[in-house]
Amino acid sequence: MDSAAGETRRKGKTPIRENYVFDLRAKNRKRQKMHILDSVDKPSLKTDIVEFRAGDTVKVHVNIVEGNRSRIQVFQGIVTRRSGEGIRETFTVRKVTFQVGVERTFPLHSPVIDKIELVSSGQVRRAKLYFLRDLRGKKAKIREKRENV
Repeated sequence: MDSAAGETRRKGKTPIRENYVFDLRAKNRKRQKMHILDSVDKPSLKTDIVEFRAGDTVKVHVNIVEGNRSRIQVFQGIVTRRSGEGIRETFTVRKVTFQVGVERTFPLHSPVIDKIELVSSGQVRRAKLYFLRDLRGKKAKIREKRENV
């Protein structure tokens, strides 16, 4: 046993660390730092966000500043993915204009986004819809989710 390193050698195995308790304390310190960061981010989070997921068709109203004027541009398309959480959450919207596919990624809590409207809900079985990039025409359509009444 090598007492200076604080570990025991076992044949063909990884060494046992006797100071494992200290590693747990370091992990707890990292968690505490993350909780502090979450509390700092909390005031920047938007509360008026419509609930949507991949496959839904949305209208994103984006505030665009040109010189000293600002205008709102609407980007309508299918949500292909949603990733991240908290202030770092993003979503990607895909639309086809003049037979060219355009994808745009937006930070969900960005002040540039004026509002998000849900146009229709799509019925999909995936969280990321990257396969839509390879499909053309009617094959790129997504079935609309039917509500049971």
